[in-house]
Amino acid sequence: MDNDGEYIIGDQRFAARRPDVVVHTTAPLTRDVTVTGPIDVTLEVSTTGSDADFVVKLIDVSPFDRPDPDPNPTRVRMGGYQQLVRGEVFRGRFRRSFEKPEAFVPGQPTTVHFTLPDVSHTFRSGHALMVQVQSSWFPLVDMNPQTYVDIGKAEAKDFVTATHKLHHAKSVLVLPVRRGEL
Repeated sequence: MDNDGEYIIGDQRFAARRPDVVVHTTAPLTRDVTVTGPIDVTLEVSTTGSDADFVVKLIDVSPFDRPDPDPNPTRVRMGGYQQLVRGEVFRGRFRRSFEKPEAFVPGQPTTVHFTLPDVSHTFRSGHALMVQVQSSWFPLVDMNPQTYVDIGKAEAKDFVTATHKLHHAKSVLVLPVRRGEL
């Protein structure tokens, strides 16, 4: 993205191309699907660090043959445009309790469950649903040093490289789809 201030409304294709972002996309929809309410997220993860953030984004992908606007002063390409519908970051140390945060045990799979805020969005026929999972949303959210320290007081030595693994078979995103639409 050229302008960080437009990240939320901007095309998310740049994130989908990153090697550290897990992307799942449906086939194009054969009819409109309306999602209304909170989105339930359960991730089964492991990390080589002792702390981690997890960002889950729900994206509306436009058909690849969608025409560009005319006029088009910003040169936006609407074919395949990835519109952020809802996204949320969850700091993994709070996966069991907000009152008693705890470190991850490196290499040990664990469940991270949280809810994305309510949404009311209709995915149109021909569009696809995409889910992106990543571990950083900087500069929107401060960087997690990947070590279990007070992040507000983290020093340069606290920031380490960590590898996070998403266990796909046990990870689930539940969408509140309006009755009779799927």
